[in-house]
Amino acid sequence: MTTPLAEKIKAIILANGPISVTDYFSLCLADPEHGYYRTREPFGQSGDFITAPEISQLFGEMIGIFLVQAWHRHGEPVPVHIAEIGPGRGTMMADILRVVRKLSPALYDAADVHLVETSERLQKVQQQTLVAHEFKMTWHESFDTLPAGFLLLAANELFDAIPIRQFIKTAHGFKERLVGLDAAGELTFAAGVAGIDPDLLPPAAHSAPLGTAFETAPARDAVMATLSERIRTHGGTAVIIDYGHMATGLGDTLQAVHGHQFDPPLAHPGQADITSHVDFEQLARRAVTEGLQINGLTYQGDFLLALGLAERAAALGRDKDVSTQENIRADAERLAGAGEGKMGELFKVLVVSSPNVALVPFQK
Repeated sequence: MTTPLAEKIKAIILANGPISVTDYFSLCLADPEHGYYRTREPFGQSGDFITAPEISQLFGEMIGIFLVQAWHRHGEPVPVHIAEIGPGRGTMMADILRVVRKLSPALYDAADVHLVETSERLQKVQQQTLVAHEFKMTWHESFDTLPAGFLLLAANELFDAIPIRQFIKTAHGFKERLVGLDAAGELTFAAGVAGIDPDLLPPAAHSAPLGTAFETAPARDAVMATLSERIRTHGGTAVIIDYGHMATGLGDTLQAVHGHQFDPPLAHPGQADITSHVDFEQLARRAVTEGLQINGLTYQGDFLLALGLAERAAALGRDKDVSTQENIRADAERLAGAGEGKMGELFKVLVVSSPNVALVPFQK
């Protein structure tokens, strides 16, 4: 089975030769006619994946608690902006604002709220989700248009959707991975001629077997640099949550999800969500280079539990029937559970700030 975007990509390759993984990734998600985010409703049971805020209100509530504490630790600066990049349906921001209004009316009253969203369709969904806070809300197509002032920023599953470059180890060193056509005219991976600066490779690359992949993400680096510059200039804290690894390493993490199932990355371009794991060591390195403090890098499960996830889940279940209590407990376990492939361990949390403050739950 082919897709309209697959045919378009094949035509591009026939005309101009193989394309980079970066270009393939970008076309899959953002092609104006057939891109996944242009044409699909990715979130929820009927979509292709469920994000943490859609699993349970507990997730956004813990982020709300964290942002309130961060504002207090920074000395309650005003003006203050609360922002989210890539807000999905607006579910997480709705949960954040509900908690902020309850725990810190002063922060709620002082804050303007900004959502950075490029999809008009999703902006409309977010407007409905956040109608209770409509007088506070401003939408932006770019992070660059946020007004000056102290910033509390949340980004959940933002970086995994920003394209990567891949390099494959060949007999002639690491070469950029391309998407071309096989003998039957179908999409296939191939090694190109462009290499990579050996200084960018981790030490293990030297002894790695042929065919080993290494991923870089200049576009992610650029986004992190932009966020960092903003926070360094005006002050603030950013909490970044995504799935990925703590340390730069080797391996192919390009993946597609179609109808809640993993799908070969070349199988359904435009109809499957395509992502890769985030290199948190590189994001942290970029933030430090830009002059920010790393408050902490930890597992999602540890972060949520330290902020009171278990206690909040218990309170949410109080006086409810057994079935509801069991569902709340299962949702909390899904968000924070440790072990192979569990969200609590697979997802990492990076918190950066300026100026230097000790933040819950990281301070010693």
